[in-house]
Amino acid sequence: MLRDALNKKILTRLVPIYAKQPMGINYETPFQLVVGTILSAQCTDKRVNQVTATFFDRLRDPQDFLKLSQKKLEELIKPTGFFRNKAKNILGAAKTIHFNYQGVIPKTLKELLEIPGFGRKTANVVLNRLYGINEGICVDTHVLRLAHRLGLSAHTDAVRVEKDLMQSTPKGQWGMITHCLILHGRAVCLARGPKCGECVLRKICPKKSLALSGPPCGRDRPHFNF
Repeated sequence: MLRDALNKKILTRLVPIYAKQPMGINYETPFQLVVGTILSAQCTDKRVNQVTATFFDRLRDPQDFLKLSQKKLEELIKPTGFFRNKAKNILGAAKTIHFNYQGVIPKTLKELLEIPGFGRKTANVVLNRLYGINEGICVDTHVLRLAHRLGLSAHTDAVRVEKDLMQSTPKGQWGMITHCLILHGRAVCLARGPKCGECVLRKICPKKSLALSGPPCGRDRPHFNF
C-alpha cells in the first residue's frame, strides 16, 4: 500500500511534465519500431536515430530487411554497438514476422516473445506503442535506476522490478509510468550527477540530494533479448 501511494504521487508530478513529450525512437512503419527498439539496447536513442536515418527510407518492412545479408546489415547498424547480435535478431524477427504472421506484428505478448530477438522490453514497447495494449512495464536502465532510488523495488532483476511496478501501478497507467520514468531518468535523475535540486520528486524521494561516488545505482548488464 505504501508503494501504491508513492507511485500515485510520482505519476501526479511527472505526467504533467512528460505525458506529451515524444519518446526518442523515430519510425514510420511497425517493423521500423521493432528495429529501432532492438538497436536501442546499450545505445542512446539519438545514435539509433542517426543510424536508422541512413536506411529507413528504403528498408521499411520485414521483406525489405530479408533482402540483406547479415554482413550488410551489420555494416549499416555498426555504430549502435553489439551489431552482430542485433543484426541476427533483426533478421530473425523479420523472417518470423514475414513468414509466420504475413508481415503483421502480432498483438499478444505470448506470440511476440516467441519471435527471435524479442524479450519483454521489446514486446511491451511494441504492444503499447503500436496497439495501445498494456501487458507489462518496460524496464530499461532508466526505469531500473529510478525504481531503486524511489523505493519502488529493491530487486536488481528487471523481471522482478517489472512485477513490483505492475503491482503498485494501475494497469491503465503501465505505459505512462514507463514513459515518464524513462524521460525523467534521461533529463533529471541521471546515473551520474543526478539533478536533485531541480527534481519535482525531491520532496518524496528517499535518495534526494544523492551524491554518487561509486557505480551508478541500478545499472543493468548488457543483454540482447529486449
